[in-house]
Amino acid sequence: MGRVKLEKTGDVFVLTMDAEENRWNTALVDDLITALDEVESSTGAAAVVTTGANDKFYSNGLDLEWRSAPEAHPDAGDPAAFFFMEFMSRMITLPVPTIAAVNGHAFGAGFMFALCHDYRIMRADRGYICANEIELGMIIPAPELSLFRHKLPAHVFYESVQLARRWGGLHALEAGIVNEVASKEALLGQAVRKAQALAPLAINRKQFGIQKENIFGESSILNDTNGAAFHLRNKTRYKHS
Repeated sequence: MGRVKLEKTGDVFVLTMDAEENRWNTALVDDLITALDEVESSTGAAAVVTTGANDKFYSNGLDLEWRSAPEAHPDAGDPAAFFFMEFMSRMITLPVPTIAAVNGHAFGAGFMFALCHDYRIMRADRGYICANEIELGMIIPAPELSLFRHKLPAHVFYESVQLARRWGGLHALEAGIVNEVASKEALLGQAVRKAQALAPLAINRKQFGIQKENIFGESSILNDTNGAAFHLRNKTRYKHS
């Protein structure tokens, strides 16, 4: 797991993305899958905290250079094996509590990843959360829109996905995008303490996971239709333009 470090303290797995800007490509997804496999192989109380090693970035979105010229970036992995949406589906329904310690910018897919967590704590002093695809001349895929719609208040959803608003920590807290803010120095410790408090919820992994599936999966109880996790794992059903 060269792009991801996984450590455990008490009942809390701390997953640190350590690939500079933590842009999303096949190699990063593969390393994250390996980390989640280790988490899910554990038993008893558990929770996961994710963060970035780089002070400036939690995750700066898709690896666009790799997407446009994959042959020039062989270390980033095979584009045909980029099961990004399916990974997000797994993250949002992971049968343990998940806390995002958003230590810097979370743009595009990084914002998406943060929203796949149960709880978010963001630096108050630096960094933005933003769905900036429209600024890049891209259309947000329908499954990703479903995730944003499930996780954000209606007006925040529209400002985020259509107007590409950049939310700093305090405004993100006011908008309900994140649950807490913290200083740079306090962020990780605050996230680990929250994770430790939530970890007993995962003693019954089956129960915890089924309830997440009821919220986000097929025939989602949120709106009597399919939820964000279903959309993410069935991306081919939805047009992207």
